[in-house]
Amino acid sequence: MSKRWVNRPEGSTWGDWGDDDQLGRVNLLTPERVKAAIAEVHEGLTFCLSLPLNLPGGNTVNPKRLPPKFGPVFHPPGSDHVYYNMDWNAVQEGNMDVSSDECTTFWNQYSTQWDSFAHVGSQFDADGDGEPERVYYNGFRAGEEVLGPEHPEGMGARALSVAGMAKACMQGRGVMLDMATHLGTGRTVVGYDLLMRMLDADKIVVEEGDFFLFHTGWDDMILSMNGKPDAKKLHSSGAVLDGYDPKILQWITDSGVVALISDNMAVEDSQGYGETQGGCSRLPLHRHCLFRLGVHLGELWELSALANALRERGRSRFLLTAPPLRLPGAVGSPATPIATI
Repeated sequence: MSKRWVNRPEGSTWGDWGDDDQLGRVNLLTPERVKAAIAEVHEGLTFCLSLPLNLPGGNTVNPKRLPPKFGPVFHPPGSDHVYYNMDWNAVQEGNMDVSSDECTTFWNQYSTQWDSFAHVGSQFDADGDGEPERVYYNGFRAGEEVLGPEHPEGMGARALSVAGMAKACMQGRGVMLDMATHLGTGRTVVGYDLLMRMLDADKIVVEEGDFFLFHTGWDDMILSMNGKPDAKKLHSSGAVLDGYDPKILQWITDSGVVALISDNMAVEDSQGYGETQGGCSRLPLHRHCLFRLGVHLGELWELSALANALRERGRSRFLLTAPPLRLPGAVGSPATPIATI
């Protein structure tokens, strides 16, 4: 097919891995880098990095996302019996089986999650005709590859969905910065200079192809609230990267990271709005990573236990295995990542 764009965003990676590429910097997860990540496993200790997927609880933290719902339960063919704690003897005399089945309705980005490149795009003049189009990473188009509910074929991302991430496996070296030990759990907007001071203090080196994770204490707060989150407290707590700091955006570009991951809600401040590279944005770091660079974002991960274990050992690196659901069409996905040290 013809190339999707004439112009590409300044500093972007569009086309670097081919005109049809949908993986962005996941392409950097070569076999050699995966083997290097496996070499970070010293003790074989594993850590689940997912919150319970029914947390934070309710929808006060993010009004447009709701917790998962179970049901409806089903009926076996030709039977009025509910297929949950189902007594099969009632259907087949002498059958001693008891079984359950269910349906779960998920808001894919409610709890521990991955963002795909179809999650955030931008108005950008990809055609070079002076008129901006709604486009996503590598020039994939709203209404052509990322379809809305009005489309006769049904909604969903026909390109850039989480299914490609799942097939790529999302395994490599994780690098952890425990911001909570430096900054406490109050709200701190972290610019480039502060980020560099923390990395230098902990002697942390982030290299091309790494997953960069930072712990802020949000995960422990959410767990302590037991499904009844104090949204005001959460939104005034924990470190967030300053997406309006051009030096932070340039560091992400220069570092070669595959993904940015945190225990907070958006990696950056989700309550902001302002001028940034490419025009005004509410989520400038999202736009820089997902739209421009092909860098995935992971949010609301449970990082405390891993951060503590690494700090006790004077380490920052580990093996991360974190595929999303292989769900074609989805722009985000729940995740149950695993760290091994």
